[in-house]
Amino acid sequence: MTMRRTAALLATVPLLTLSACELGQKTVQQTGYRGTGLEQIYDTSSRVKAAAIPAPPYPLPPDGGPTARETYQNVQVLGDLSAERFNHLMASITAWVAPEQGCNYCHNPENMASDEIYTKNVARSMLRMTRSINGTWANHVQQTGVTCYTCHRGKNVPEYVWANQAPGNRLSVRGQRRGQNAPDPNVGYASLPYAPFQDYFAGDPKAVRVASSSPYPGANPLTTRHAEDSYGVMMHVSKALGVNCTYCHNSQSFRSWSLSSGQRATAWYGIRMVRNINQGYITPLQPIFPAHRLGKEGDPYKVNCLTCHQGLNKPLGGKSMLPDYPYLRVAGYTPASQGADQAGAVAALRQPETMAPRISPPNAPPEGAGVRPPDPVAPGQRVLCSVRPELVDSPLLRPAIGGQKTRASTGSARTEF
Repeated sequence: MTMRRTAALLATVPLLTLSACELGQKTVQQTGYRGTGLEQIYDTSSRVKAAAIPAPPYPLPPDGGPTARETYQNVQVLGDLSAERFNHLMASITAWVAPEQGCNYCHNPENMASDEIYTKNVARSMLRMTRSINGTWANHVQQTGVTCYTCHRGKNVPEYVWANQAPGNRLSVRGQRRGQNAPDPNVGYASLPYAPFQDYFAGDPKAVRVASSSPYPGANPLTTRHAEDSYGVMMHVSKALGVNCTYCHNSQSFRSWSLSSGQRATAWYGIRMVRNINQGYITPLQPIFPAHRLGKEGDPYKVNCLTCHQGLNKPLGGKSMLPDYPYLRVAGYTPASQGADQAGAVAALRQPETMAPRISPPNAPPEGAGVRPPDPVAPGQRVLCSVRPELVDSPLLRPAIGGQKTRASTGSARTEF
């Protein structure tokens, strides 16, 4: 009897351990059309809570009066602001980025106009980037926008950043994992490639796309490794936003844009925004960063989706800080170096088929060739269809078809409705 109880207890422990992962109250949020599976199921007990947003250091001063450029020396960014609002921003940045070091984190207190501290030049570039995001990339950040606090959260360097990883030693006695098959939080602890960011978020980025657009052999030149890389970066997006695949995609066809939710278009812009940040604003700063601000491969730490989102589908729970800092949003602000790229993004999203060019094998028949379109059904016309025999008399099916069985055959039944 004792052995039976022990065996029963041992069999119960794994079940309790596994079920513990699913305990807790659940909430369901619909993100697309009903019946398409576009919904999110959240465990309210483990869902990431939005971080508290700090209050401004003091009320926003009225606009007007001498500008910052007229009042101070060597003001290269936001010099058109009034000196009072410029001071308001400087006090806010101190709280957002360097609450312990204060103004001396960027400035020489003996000569505030000096550029000798590298962080001052970094801050200038980040301010240009912030205004660009709030203007040029409004298709992703919408009217919520971003501030320095969105990423920094009171830290000198944002908590979630990344740098290039070394390819590994091919002659190691431990073997060559080829950048995968090791648990890593970047890809949800899966066996997928754990450093997908340098291929998709920087340099000469690849398209996050592997699904074929044709059933013909040879239509898709991509390899299994391409698929694993794409899945890796999608796992990152899922973790960063605290959602699953159906937040953006319809599982009926992950490739189809017409079946996807609107969030997929927002994410499409977001991926290109991240590339623009890394290539246009962070990587060019590499020469001025000290060694301790660079990764193992000598490149600066860059951003990805987790840098801002931090487990929420909307950073900071979707609350905007811009009403207190309106000067960080400039309508129509489009730096010359980013204008052409953004124009291309707009044109591509208006024609989603251009995002995934169709590749047809040689001698393939034209699309739709040999396919007879269905005949139109007139009102009141009876239509014949094949239904499995065991389903014809089902109480669930009969109210839907409202017809009667007319002829049975092997494996199916003819039904009118």
